[in-house]
Amino acid sequence: MTTTIDSSSPEAGSVRPPLVTRALLVRFVSLLGSSTGFNLLLSAVPLYAQESGGGEHAAGLATGALMLATVVGELATPALTARYGYRWVLAAGLVLLGAPALLLTASGGMAVVVAVCLLRGVGFAIALVAGGALTASLIPAERRGEGLALVGVVSGLPSLFGLPIGVWLGQHVGWGWVFAIGAAAPLAAVASVPALPDRTRAAGPAVGLRDGLRSGALLRPATVFAATALAAGIIVTFLPLAVPSGGAVAVALLVQPGAATLARWLAGRHGDRRGSAGLVLPALPVAAAGVLLLAWTDSPVAVIAGAAVFGTGFGIAQNATLALMYARVPPAGYGTVTALWNVAYDGAMGIGAVAFGAVAGGTGYPWAFALTAAVMLAALAPAWRDRGSVAVAE
Repeated sequence: MTTTIDSSSPEAGSVRPPLVTRALLVRFVSLLGSSTGFNLLLSAVPLYAQESGGGEHAAGLATGALMLATVVGELATPALTARYGYRWVLAAGLVLLGAPALLLTASGGMAVVVAVCLLRGVGFAIALVAGGALTASLIPAERRGEGLALVGVVSGLPSLFGLPIGVWLGQHVGWGWVFAIGAAAPLAAVASVPALPDRTRAAGPAVGLRDGLRSGALLRPATVFAATALAAGIIVTFLPLAVPSGGAVAVALLVQPGAATLARWLAGRHGDRRGSAGLVLPALPVAAAGVLLLAWTDSPVAVIAGAAVFGTGFGIAQNATLALMYARVPPAGYGTVTALWNVAYDGAMGIGAVAFGAVAGGTGYPWAFALTAAVMLAALAPAWRDRGSVAVAE
C-alpha cells in the first residue's frame, strides 16, 4: 500500500475554507443522537447488571459484549456502506442502537442484558463508521485537526453529561427512565438522516481493510490509541465499583470527558498548524499517569485528579492519532481509517473491561489500576517510531 500526504499537512497553504457548513450541522444531529444513546447507558448498564443479581463479573461481561459486537460491526460496515450508501446504513445503525434499550425496561436478567449489549454494539458500530467517514468528507482537509476537534466537542458533550447522569438517574429516579431516554435519542435522530449526502468523496485509490491492516503507517497510531482506550473502558465500567465515594465517582466521570474534550480541541488546533504526529508520543505517558493516580481509590482528590490527567492524555491521543491516519490515505480510504481507529477504540475498551475485572478479583482495584498503567506504556515503542512523521510509503 502506498500512503500519501494530502493537503491536511501544515505546509498545505494559508487558505482556510469555512469549517461549519449546513451539511456538517445536519450531521451533528445524528452524531448527538448516537453519542447520547451510547454514553447514557455506558456506565449505567454495567451497574444495573450487577445490582440485578448478575454477580461480580456482570459489569465486565456487559461492557465486553457491547465492545465485542461493536468491533464486529465496525469491520463489516465499510462493505455495507459501499453497497447501500451512507444514509441507509447510518439510519439502520441508529435504530439498532436505540430500540434494544427498551428491552431492559422489562427484564434485568443477564441473558437480556448481554443480548441488548450485543445489538446496541452493532448499531453503534454502524452509526460510528458510516457517520464517521461521511463526517470526514465534510471537513476541509486544511482544517482537519480543528474539524475533528469540533466533532469531538459535539460527541463529547453527551459523554461529559451522559456518563454521570446515567448512573445518577438510575440510582435516584429509576433505571427505566435511563433506558427510555437512551433509546429515544438515537431513534429521534433518524429523522435527520435523509438531509445528509449519501456518499463521501472517493478521490484517490481504494484502501480496503486488508490494506489498512498491512500498513504500519496506520497501525502504529491505532496501536497507541488502543493503549489509551484500554483504560477508558476500565474507567467507565469499574470506577463506580472501585471508589467508595459516590460523590467522587460522579465528579470524576464528569471531569474525565470534560478534560478529554478540551484536550482534543487544543490538540486539533495545534495539529493543523504544526502537525499531529508530534503529539502522539507525549499523550501516552500522560494518560498512563492519570490511570496510576486512580490506584488511590480511597482518596477522592487522587481519583478526580487521575480522571482529569487521564482525560487530557486520552483527548490528545484521540485527535492526534485520527488526524494522522486520515492524512496518510486519500479520501477513498476514509472509511477504512474510521473502521480501524474505532476497532482500536472499542476493541481495547472491551478487552480492558473484561481483563480488568478478572485481574481485580485477585489483586484488588488499586493494584489492577497500577498494572493497567504499566501495560499502557508498552505502546511507547510504536509511538516513538511514529514521532515527527507525517506520511510514509509502505
